[in-house]
Amino acid sequence: MRFVNQVAIVTAAGAGIGWATAEILAREGATVAAVDIDDDRLASLQTAMAAERGRVEPHCTDALDEGKVRAVVADAIGKWGRIDILVNAVGGSTIVSKPSATVDELSFADWRRLIDFNLDSTFLFCNAAVPEMKRARRGKIVNLSSIAGRGLSAASSSAYAAAKGGIIALTRKLAIELGPFNINVNAIAPSLTLTERLRPHWEKRTPEERAAEVERVPLRRIAEARDQARVIAFLASTDADFVTGQTIDVSGGLS
Repeated sequence: MRFVNQVAIVTAAGAGIGWATAEILAREGATVAAVDIDDDRLASLQTAMAAERGRVEPHCTDALDEGKVRAVVADAIGKWGRIDILVNAVGGSTIVSKPSATVDELSFADWRRLIDFNLDSTFLFCNAAVPEMKRARRGKIVNLSSIAGRGLSAASSSAYAAAKGGIIALTRKLAIELGPFNINVNAIAPSLTLTERLRPHWEKRTPEERAAEVERVPLRRIAEARDQARVIAFLASTDADFVTGQTIDVSGGLS
């Protein structure tokens, strides 16, 4: 039970990596403020965790709306008096019609949409939560980048790569800023992960295409959400007290 009496905010908690992370934190004792735009998914998460005596507080909130972000943070502080963990899981490439668009195929609108969607909520939640973490002189922040941010995803656009590279740079800069306050800031860089959102795209590939993708991964399988969530939980735990400014590739050895 690594997170007893701790309070965590997890964004994009209604599905995928966010859900898997909220599940681990709640099972191991944390009170989780779960943020998502899908109220039904949040209700399902809350019900699932209640059955296991895990505590989840749903917040049906747009994580890209500054006022609503501040309201979530204020609510957590008002109810529980602390924020120990922040997991910024909002992001993705499939919000545009062609996630693999080359630079000459991208419209400026899609460029801006991908940059904003993948960077803004991370900034907004850090901006809102850090003052409380500074006051308490403790905290763990974990951001979600991608191997695309290291230029390792042939199937991703330059906009997505730039956004996720920005997460890596933001993580490093915040670690330097916040280290003196005993706040750890790290990130993970997932490879292709079979979440509810990405599985349909995966299943549209031919058997040959899927086999070729698996062959690229030294561990010879495609990641599941729990693979990413386990590393996030490590970075949010006391086991990672002397780890900061790092982005861990959770990619099965893909390089």
